[in-house]
Amino acid sequence: MSRTFKKITVLQGGPSTEREVSLRSGAAVAKALTESGYEVTSVTVEGETVEIPAGTELVFVCLHGTFGEDGKLQRILSKLGIPYTGSNETASRDAFDKVVTKSIFIENGLPTPQSQLISRIEDLTLELPVAVKPPCQGSSVGVTLVHNAEQLKVALDEALRYGDRALVEKLIVGKELTVGILDGKALPVIEIRIKAGFYDYTNKYTPGASEHLCPAPLDPEITAIVQRVALRAHEVLGCGIYSRVDVMLAEDGQPYLLEVNTVPGMTATSLVPDAAKVAGYTMPQLCALIAEKTYAAFQNSKP
Repeated sequence: MSRTFKKITVLQGGPSTEREVSLRSGAAVAKALTESGYEVTSVTVEGETVEIPAGTELVFVCLHGTFGEDGKLQRILSKLGIPYTGSNETASRDAFDKVVTKSIFIENGLPTPQSQLISRIEDLTLELPVAVKPPCQGSSVGVTLVHNAEQLKVALDEALRYGDRALVEKLIVGKELTVGILDGKALPVIEIRIKAGFYDYTNKYTPGASEHLCPAPLDPEITAIVQRVALRAHEVLGCGIYSRVDVMLAEDGQPYLLEVNTVPGMTATSLVPDAAKVAGYTMPQLCALIAEKTYAAFQNSKP
């Protein structure tokens, strides 16, 4: 793909619990964009403010979690009139809040696990096993799988470290899948197999802790269904050029949507680059495509 502009600022770091992952994503993206011929400046964000270097033609957002995916950064960049990768303020905010996300899924007839929002154990009406998680965190931060009553208090306390309520979801037993969405199309499905435990923060970012099977060894009909549901999830949330949709495939073949990541990881162990590679994109090609499509969409949106 030919370059239509030159100067890109990569934003990395940030104040969230996913800061270290963001730094790794930013480094990988900056390297890929440089190899594609762009002039790249990396800016490490420390708090919930950001300064964009003069002459920046596009911001490539690699901030995960709070201030990166919750709409706050997007609002700032929109006011500055600078094109940025990922999704707009509204889509970012809605996708970051798992409670809002699930309500949008339900409104649009999309399958998602039964859930409830609680602040006390006494409020729980779902039968175990369940997943207990903070409504607004990424990378499985604060998530616990609960199989018996003894685990419930510890799980709830962990989730409540990040807010005053916890989202409790019925645990779906089956295959853990993820689907990258790129430029209006679903990438090959990835099945995630964990060597120990579940796909928590450690297993996500420790090389060798999990195995990514891509394309996932699924029946072609099931693959098509999963891709269709994932793409629809991306669309109903109003996401941008790319995202990653996490799905559980139950043993009866029914897919259940968990969440949509509007700034998916771009590290050496990340899922979207893995799927894009199977689809024929190198890392430089993937990052250049995201940048060029974002820039073109911004230019076309001008009055």
